[in-house]
Formats: sequence, C-alpha cells, structure tokens
Amino acid sequence: MSVSANTTATATTTTATTTASGQGATIWLTGLPSAGKTTIAVELAERLRSEGHRVEVLDGDEIREFLSAGLGFSREDRHTNVQRIGFVAELLASNGVKALVPVIAPYTDSREAVRKRHQSEGTAYLEVHVATPVEVCSVRDVKGLYAKQAAGEISGLTGVDDPYEAPEEPDLRIESHTQSVQESAAALHALLTERGLA
Repeated sequence: MSVSANTTATATTTTATTTASGQGATIWLTGLPSAGKTTIAVELAERLRSEGHRVEVLDGDEIREFLSAGLGFSREDRHTNVQRIGFVAELLASNGVKALVPVIAPYTDSREAVRKRHQSEGTAYLEVHVATPVEVCSVRDVKGLYAKQAAGEISGLTGVDDPYEAPEEPDLRIESHTQSVQESAAALHALLTERGLA
C-alpha cells in the first residue's frame, strides 16, 4: 500500500514541476520555396536544445520522402501531405517536444485544419509566416526549382505558377530578407518566450 502512495506522490510532483522546456508545441514556418524556413528552424532548434528543450525539425523534403512518398503536387496531395505532417507534429508536441515545421503548406484551409487539430487536442500551435518575396527566393533558389520552372522543366511551383495563400494573421511574420538568420530565430524565440513556451 505504501508503494502505490509513493508512486502517486512521485507522479504528482513530476506533473507539478513541468516547465516551459518540457511543454510541447508545434511551430509551423510557412512561406515560399527558398524563403529561409528550414534555415531559421535549424537555428532556433540549436538554441532551444541548448536551453534544455526537446526539439524535432520536421523537414518537408524528408517527410515527402519517408511519410508521403507517392503523393504528387496536386491541391489534394498537398493537403494530404500537410495533414500528415500536422498529425505527426501534434503527436510530438503533445508529448513535450517542440516540433518545428518548416513546410510551405500553401493553402489556408490546410493550415487551418492543422491548427484546429491542435486546438481540439489542447496542444500549443504557432503559425509563422516567413514572408520573403518571390523575387528574393528566386535569386536564392536553394534547390534550383525557380531555374527549372523558368526553363520549363517543372510546373506547379508554389508562388510562381501555383498559388501560395499567405497567412492573413500569423502569430509572427518574419521578413528574412531584411535581417540575419540569427535575428529571425531570435524574433521567433521571443514569441515562444512571450507565450510561455521557452
């Protein structure tokens, strides 16, 4: 009988000492290809880990390869991909992980469905718009997508010949083309601190 009493006391103490570093959240960074989403997420992840947070970066390319293989780039396939990522992010976040999601997620309804899933589960969710203009992204062209689209090798490039619906009221808008990666990550860290998540 004393064993179960001690177990209960230990569980209560553990629950009571949960801090910001132990609270999970999904931080979704949306924006055009080559906007700087992943670069900012990786920078923020390093800082959060150094502060004792459990962090995972759910990179869009890796998700497509391992979780959404076989999906194309139609509106329906993009929606399905975003919902799968949102499900995994919420699962991680509900278990105390900061899930950083640098994924384009071009459609408002797809992002809103992910937000609603998080709300229904009581899991923190922040939407961050990395608002880099297409002119800057096409010069950065990290993956060569803009050059391929201009050469007619690919079509359906988000923000060029496929729509990107920018968030109207994100939790944070970062203009990565006007500040350093470190400044962008610091702005996002400040938001997490303000919301009691860092």
